[in-house]
Amino acid sequence: MEPPARVYLSPPDTGDLERDYVLRALESGWVAPVGPDLDGFESDLAALTGWPGVAAVSSGTAALHLALLVSGVGPGDEVLVSTFTFAASANAVVHAGATPAFVDSDRTTWNMDPTLLAQVLDERRRANRLPRAIVVTDLYGQCADYDAIVPMCRDLGVAVVEDAAEAVGSTSAERPAGTLADIGIYSFNGNKIITTSSGGAVLSPDPAVADRVRYLATQARQPVAHYEHTDIGYNYRLSNLLAALGRAQLARLPDLVRAHRAVHDRYREGLGDLVEFMPLDPTQEWNGWLTCIVTPSSDARDAVLAALAAESIEGRPLWKPMHRQPVYADHASYVTGVSDDLFARGICLPSGSRMSEADVDRVASLVRSALPA
Repeated sequence: MEPPARVYLSPPDTGDLERDYVLRALESGWVAPVGPDLDGFESDLAALTGWPGVAAVSSGTAALHLALLVSGVGPGDEVLVSTFTFAASANAVVHAGATPAFVDSDRTTWNMDPTLLAQVLDERRRANRLPRAIVVTDLYGQCADYDAIVPMCRDLGVAVVEDAAEAVGSTSAERPAGTLADIGIYSFNGNKIITTSSGGAVLSPDPAVADRVRYLATQARQPVAHYEHTDIGYNYRLSNLLAALGRAQLARLPDLVRAHRAVHDRYREGLGDLVEFMPLDPTQEWNGWLTCIVTPSSDARDAVLAALAAESIEGRPLWKPMHRQPVYADHASYVTGVSDDLFARGICLPSGSRMSEADVDRVASLVRSALPA
């Protein structure tokens, strides 16, 4: 008897529609980083978000890098970054020649703590050391408190970049994730709620900003017959072929969100009496990307992960905070212990949109059996 198939954390969900879009693009001959599907994907994203300035690029990391550059970040600058995030949020700051410093999370959303941020900004204002920008991550698809964060930053002339890499399809007070700060980014990596295999986008209310991003993303080539360059550019443009995949995925986004939310709801039914779940803001519509739990202790977390691995089920600790990463050990950080505790006890559970109720129940049963009585 063959063992059960491996259960992955968040695998791509593609089918006939994606195949048709990609084959049509392939047969059209538009494969390189130019073409009607690339233009169409940007238009589709503009329609989704209500922001007319959209530039599709090769990855979420590339999108963050370019968003920082067009926000005026460069060598010698400092940028405050959510510490509870994936490394790309901080790495993009380094790519821009600047230095990241880290701000901890609050308990109510797991996102950047606005009260702590206010204290940090006030301290830096008095020391005449304000950051050039702030990168705020929408953690596991849930938006941060931009109603608190953006006004305090604008009063000080500090740009706010919304890292909505994980939040495509989420909204806050009916405003789409990615449009809640001065500039936003999406990721369409293979594990995100929609994918272009690899890809991302920069979002701006100003089409001229998106034009600048596209210019930098295509090696900053001047519009002349020969290759003329007056700026340093990057090979960051998304291909038309991958944009075709993205258009098909975007058409299915509401169904994918519903499927992820259904998985989450079933986990809550099966485990809500034993573990904490990521708190959900009732003013938001969360995309359900990953269901995350917090166990009673670090030993319990490790026991659950071991039980899942023994059954070929992928589980993963929550993000290891950036201030705990060896590469950023000497960087400034403002921490309260929240993200350290979440990392020590937290787990991302398999949350794919094709998980059946039986799949979710199997995972929940293994979690339950591995937890201390």
